[in-house]
Amino acid sequence: MREEGVLATEALPGDDAFDAGLRPRQMDEFIGQAELKDRLSILIEAARGRQEPVDHVLFSGPPGLGKTSLAGILSNEMGASFRATSGPALERPGDLAAVLTNLDGGDVLFIDEVHRLPRQVEEVLYPAMEDFQLDIIVGKGPAARSIRLDLPHFTLIGATTRVGRVAPPLRDRFGYVARLDYYEPADLAEIITRSAGILEVDVTPDGAEGIALRSRGTPRIANRLLRRVRDYATVRADGTVDLETAIVALAKFEVDDAGLDKVDRFILGAIVDKFGGGPVGLSTLAIAVGEEPETVEDAYEPYLLQQGFLQRTPRGRIATQRAYDHLGLELPHGEAPNQGRLID
Repeated sequence: MREEGVLATEALPGDDAFDAGLRPRQMDEFIGQAELKDRLSILIEAARGRQEPVDHVLFSGPPGLGKTSLAGILSNEMGASFRATSGPALERPGDLAAVLTNLDGGDVLFIDEVHRLPRQVEEVLYPAMEDFQLDIIVGKGPAARSIRLDLPHFTLIGATTRVGRVAPPLRDRFGYVARLDYYEPADLAEIITRSAGILEVDVTPDGAEGIALRSRGTPRIANRLLRRVRDYATVRADGTVDLETAIVALAKFEVDDAGLDKVDRFILGAIVDKFGGGPVGLSTLAIAVGEEPETVEDAYEPYLLQQGFLQRTPRGRIATQRAYDHLGLELPHGEAPNQGRLID
């Protein structure tokens, strides 16, 4: 099984261009994350007053919450050029050196998945962030020598879904580390309404709310569900996205009223049916559902944990009473859902 469900938090093929068209460009267009926006506005205004680039910023949080959008907004608010790359794309120190030497003063360099930077690339980044200098090794063997180049002052914005995997020396060089949290349904409904306006989709307030409640607190998923409901409304209804149309459309795409898709239900069903409700280790569970352990842990578990369908203990994953209720099953012999031996 591959992560292809409509509720996948990672960007799917074709999503990048679609999301780019819906991304807010200025801070006042960005919906949600009110406290974080306020803090970023302080950083931006202070940097403008000093006529300096904004200090380096690290955004962390689950996929699809707006880290890339905020990086672009920060660049726009500062009137700076925006250069984007990713940790996996910078395989060698020379790759990073090529990017850094092409920056101009005040530019914003955005590195997505910064936790996946190779160690040797990170070491080149340290003096660039701290002293705006770049050390280049010329030659090989005994004749090798180091040349230090001055770089223009720039702002590095890193994004990560796993802040714990960012090396401490790198994390400490960011002037501000911010975490994005899941969105409230009201904010998601506002995002859906805004996106519908851009897409010229007629959506009612209760239709937007119905989609928001099934969007797992994630704007990327909210916009993806809006696309699917729009398709259904165009083909099978009158084109208007109201609550009834949204519910029927999302049921057609196997999204239930709790915001779970077929993969979520498959994970819960595997714990209940194959492992007696748990506990079961992550690697064993991943094999049972045909996914990579990282996919189960990063893409599906957070929402299942947040909504109380799953417990994660030192002994393994456990299906809760709510999981049994949602699947329409009863606990065997009245047992508590946290009994059993570890299977891993």
